[in-house]
Amino acid sequence: MNNQSAEARVPLYPRSVKGSFRRFKNSILVIAYLVYYGLPWLPWSRSVGPDRAVLFDIIGRKFYFFGLVVQPQQMFWLAGLLMIAALLLFFVTGVAGRVFCGYFCFQTLWSDLFFKIEHWIQGERPARIRLARQSWNGEKFRKIGFTWLLWFAVAFWTAITFTLYWGEAGDLLRRFFTGEAPSAMYITVAVLTFTTFTMAGLAREQVCTHMCPYSRFQAAMFDKDTKLVAYDANRGEGIKGRAKMRKGQKTLDERHGQGSGDCIDCGYCVQVCPTGIDIRDGLQISCIHCGLCIDACNNIMDSLDWPHGLIRYSSETEAEGGKVRIFKLKSIGYALAIVIVTAVLGWSISHKADLETAITQTRQPLFVTLSDGSILNSYEIKLANQTTTEKQYSIAIRGLDDAELDTGNFSQLTLQPLKNLRLMVKVKRSPGDRRLNKVDDFEFVIKDDVSNQEAAVIPARFYAP
Repeated sequence: MNNQSAEARVPLYPRSVKGSFRRFKNSILVIAYLVYYGLPWLPWSRSVGPDRAVLFDIIGRKFYFFGLVVQPQQMFWLAGLLMIAALLLFFVTGVAGRVFCGYFCFQTLWSDLFFKIEHWIQGERPARIRLARQSWNGEKFRKIGFTWLLWFAVAFWTAITFTLYWGEAGDLLRRFFTGEAPSAMYITVAVLTFTTFTMAGLAREQVCTHMCPYSRFQAAMFDKDTKLVAYDANRGEGIKGRAKMRKGQKTLDERHGQGSGDCIDCGYCVQVCPTGIDIRDGLQISCIHCGLCIDACNNIMDSLDWPHGLIRYSSETEAEGGKVRIFKLKSIGYALAIVIVTAVLGWSISHKADLETAITQTRQPLFVTLSDGSILNSYEIKLANQTTTEKQYSIAIRGLDDAELDTGNFSQLTLQPLKNLRLMVKVKRSPGDRRLNKVDDFEFVIKDDVSNQEAAVIPARFYAP
């Protein structure tokens, strides 16, 4: 594997290209931007809570995601999602290389947009190179300034949009521009504007080459069957190497007769690369497998009426004439793990209880002996209504026939939608003529007064001297 040298950075001016991979990247760009910029504004009707489809309410400690409301008790769902994302990344990388980097990474998506803005204002690659080399004049100030202005506008709106996920979008936006927003919002917008502008507009390929940790351990997930963007050196170099188009070298028969390969050394594959590598030098740490060099090479082949495939997605196994095995132990293991974690997460979400409970027994003191000889244990019960409707509950104990339950002023518990309640209760037992066990197990029974069904059963213990 060849590494990009640590020499001074050479500015890149990627050339535009047309083709199937470029169209696919454009489709991903449009979908990604519609989702990211549009979700904070997407309405969603709820009987309780905000009227937005996606909202992360940190103050209220609730995440709203379409019809799902996630409370602190379900934070383990986030761990499940992260596990699925990691396993999916490993599975896809093992099968098709760094396609995540080439099509879905935030750095790639925003850099691509910034490249398009630069191309729209400054022109195609030769024009941008010429503009960069010329001395500062009115044209250069105007074009560079307008480019940076649009970059800043995109970075600023990207930062603003991120903050809109944490509150009601319209209200937050109004408060931001009237100076009434929380200070955290202004700090977040400033930091994200700066980082987006710098990473997507100025650093660009340096992020993929020197900052991203994924590029450093990607090769550990590759094997001989992994499909990577590769140059067919046997076809491209021939016996005597690549040769430019010139008299006596313009047809395949002429070139092959002289021992030359199919690569005409036009450099188009290098010019379109967003990280500035030459794919003909072999697999490199900076390659993000975006496929644009494939489009570039295929366009040249089309103009010459030569077959495609000089640069293509290929594997070491294919290069050796073998058959690629997608279903092998490693990929099957990843796929099986993804299915299991997804199934567990789906089951957990679909079987979410309407009432979440937790209990803590007062330990200081563990029990109290009253003046009449009765033994008193105290408990703190936490109830969380997971539904969007008001609930009426009553509480009782089961398993201690001689015990009395003291709920204080609560004869009936009313839980508002998506609200929590903390309840202090006491259980008293009189030993009478017998000696109580040091520990007895029993249950608190929470009953739904509307449906007359048990909503929850909470195991507990009663301690005596």
